[in-house]
Amino acid sequence: MSTRNSPRIGGMNKRKPKIIEDKKKRGEWAESVFMARAHERGLPVSRPWGEMSPYDFVIGSTGSFVSVQVKSTLDKLDTGYVCTVRGGHQPYSLGSFDFLAAYVVPADVWYIIPAGVVHGKGCVTLYPNSTKAKYERYREAWHLMREAIARKEETGEAKEDASAAELVKGEPVEEEPLEKEPAEPERLPRDAMERIEASLRFVKRHLEQ
Repeated sequence: MSTRNSPRIGGMNKRKPKIIEDKKKRGEWAESVFMARAHERGLPVSRPWGEMSPYDFVIGSTGSFVSVQVKSTLDKLDTGYVCTVRGGHQPYSLGSFDFLAAYVVPADVWYIIPAGVVHGKGCVTLYPNSTKAKYERYREAWHLMREAIARKEETGEAKEDASAAELVKGEPVEEEPLEKEPAEPERLPRDAMERIEASLRFVKRHLEQ
């Protein structure tokens, strides 16, 4: 069979992604593609239960997660594609997720964009055929998630070390109680004069109390 008209990348045929017109089904499919691509790159992927979270996946391990919102687009605009970045009809609020993973389906290209870059935007326009476009630095930038996880791990370790240091620093030092020297026993008076002096000392001590 001839492959003369098939696109080739790196000497291998690249199959064009299947186009799913229904947005809901396409979104579910794009999420499954994201999971596969992340696993291919050794990134551990987990999915939150339910549909109320403002993100679709978390990447990482216990104590060092980054959250990801997955979007896909077929919407052509000149030489680019418009990808919606909204939850319902409003842009996502700050802190809703850490990364936007935007999938340009016809080009089979992912853009891994930090949330701060797209905060407040209703959509972004991606140009897979341009090397100078605004978001090209985030094209297939899966390493950004790995680096963000590493930073969180380092921060967590630093906090643990600081907490341990503060615990040691703030721990009260128990001082051993000073032992009182035993009082020297009084010698019994030997004569009448010493008995009088002892009586006077007893009265004096009693008056001072």
